[in-house]
Amino acid sequence: MDEVTIYHNPACGTSRNTLGLIRNAGIEPQVIEYVRTPPDRATLLSLIAAMGVPVRDVVRAKEPRYAELGLADADDAALIDAMLADPVLINRPIVVTVLGTRLCRPSEAVLDILPQPQRGAFSKEDGEPVVDAAVNRIA
Repeated sequence: MDEVTIYHNPACGTSRNTLGLIRNAGIEPQVIEYVRTPPDRATLLSLIAAMGVPVRDVVRAKEPRYAELGLADADDAALIDAMLADPVLINRPIVVTVLGTRLCRPSEAVLDILPQPQRGAFSKEDGEPVVDAAVNRIA
């Protein structure tokens, strides 16, 4: 079975929905609650590089600490330091599979990198359908 890792925050609905989609594919991922067990610098930099996105895309700008720390004009090095010091600033969830690494916002973005198909219908916590009974992705 292909290994899947999710950097997860159980307090986040998008993260919970993403985890649900992974499990709906019959995969039990390695779950890293990154607020409790934050990545080290090398891991965070590796994840960002694997996603191929700017550092700023991985910072949770809606988090109150972002404004408190004045990160709007910070450079990449300062953003990395801030995320390492206060992991709640890391946007979530980040999922790693053999098919790629992705910040799964929205949660259905995970479907593009799962190594196994969905096994049944799936709706988000708010009731929005993502996968129908014939296991087709809903736009």
